[in-house]
Amino acid sequence: MNKNKIRGYYHRYFKRGVSGITASSRVLPDFIIIGTVRSGSTSLYYNICEHPSVSEAAYDEIGYFDSNYHLGENWYRSMFPTQKIMNKIREDTGYSITGEDTPFYFWKKEVAERILSDMPETKLIVILRNPVDRAYSNYNLAVRKNNEKLTFEEAIDEEMEFLSKNSFRETVDRFRSYLTKGMYVNQIKPWLDVFSREQLHFLSTEQMKNEPCETLDLVFKFLSVPSYNIKNPQERKLANYKQMNENTREQLIKYYKSYNEEFFGIINQKFEWDK
Repeated sequence: MNKNKIRGYYHRYFKRGVSGITASSRVLPDFIIIGTVRSGSTSLYYNICEHPSVSEAAYDEIGYFDSNYHLGENWYRSMFPTQKIMNKIREDTGYSITGEDTPFYFWKKEVAERILSDMPETKLIVILRNPVDRAYSNYNLAVRKNNEKLTFEEAIDEEMEFLSKNSFRETVDRFRSYLTKGMYVNQIKPWLDVFSREQLHFLSTEQMKNEPCETLDLVFKFLSVPSYNIKNPQERKLANYKQMNENTREQLIKYYKSYNEEFFGIINQKFEWDK
């Protein structure tokens, strides 16, 4: 027996317990939030799961299709409800779906290919934040975790220097990838190479903040479940940090302008990220 099978059995039966034992009776997700980091994917996920027809996974950011793929499909199934539970929800509400969110999937071509191979009908949701704000939030998270000692300006200068000598994928995979994770056009192309545009739904962090109910209604429509009014939309993983230097902000708005315009053209949708 190879090491991957041993790990798979251990994580399925010992780590997942009853859920692992009953994995074969459990469903695969109907939707996946695939991106992006520091854009509110966790808040979006748990807001979607407040819908009475939506059943949530064991936890968010499962990471099956990238770092846990070797654990096998039954380990993944152990994260989701049984078919019996889904049938009961359908009896009660007329609909039943489940899903997961792993924002680290977004820039990984191999993930798009694995999802296409294993679950070709899955609906994909992408929540995106103004890349300037996303970069600064990601930097401040690294500071809070004691992973970053440089100033924001020093860190993005170092990242630009690294990117000039290495590939996009090599840069976005490292911890100091504040800028590259906001180059959405580079990350969406592998998904649109294998999935139809109709299979992806895009929304922005700003839309969720300013118009949460209307934005969620569009998500529910995409997921083919009835409209539902969430009374108190959640905002998870919030953090406070000092405001970005205005000169730095202006420089980054200019830096991202061409990337954003190309991205908007590809998805045929535009967000207001010019400030």
